[in-house]
Amino acid sequence: MNSTYIILCCVAFLAGFIDAIVGGGGLIQTPAGIILFPNEPISRVIGSLKIPSFTGTFFAAKQYLKIVTIPKARLLLFTIIAFVAAFTGSYCLTLVSNAFMKPVIFIVLVIIAIYTYTKKNLGLEIKNTDFQYQWYQGTVICLVLGFYDGFIGPGAGSLLVLAFISRLGFDFLQANAHAKVVNLATNLGSILLFLWKGSIIWSIALPMAVCNALGGFLGSKMAIKKGNKFIRAFFLIVIIATLCRLGYDVFLH
Repeated sequence: MNSTYIILCCVAFLAGFIDAIVGGGGLIQTPAGIILFPNEPISRVIGSLKIPSFTGTFFAAKQYLKIVTIPKARLLLFTIIAFVAAFTGSYCLTLVSNAFMKPVIFIVLVIIAIYTYTKKNLGLEIKNTDFQYQWYQGTVICLVLGFYDGFIGPGAGSLLVLAFISRLGFDFLQANAHAKVVNLATNLGSILLFLWKGSIIWSIALPMAVCNALGGFLGSKMAIKKGNKFIRAFFLIVIIATLCRLGYDVFLH
């Protein structure tokens, strides 16, 4: 059992580090939790992993918000919608199986990888500095991906980054800052639902939370220091790795 916890803590650190740079830490953390605790209900494992996800995202968000300013009205709008959507998604997770979503996610990620690779300037500069007339697009993004994060989760951070870049014209740093804040809201919504359902294994959640927070702090520091080109390259690596993982689940497993 001790070796299992050590592995989970290492996984949590790596997930927090990667998630802080481009999102997608859950793509590492969630499969590891399910594999190492095969006899636990998936909703219980995912519920436990929401705690380290929240702590890692919290420390990463603090770093990004030191250099990126988000208007309060937009902050409130995005986080409230994301919170409610994730709470609803997590409730649905406790009722149904999510296996049918994997082929859909795989196709979406193929499109994301191709789109990001072919758009060489994607996220390297801010194309739009006036977001007031696009509040409805941000609302839809937070609603759809908030529900997805609560229902399934892995990859939500990466999808948020891409959505904020492609639909709202952010660069990678701006998109990451917004994605982290939205992720905080989605994680909190899910955590409250899983607390209500009693679906958190605290002996797993707490040590992983410390390691994920450390990874999130260091990852965000590196992303801010290296800038948009580094984040874009890392984003592509995470998306391709995700495709390999999901491709195995969908076609070979």
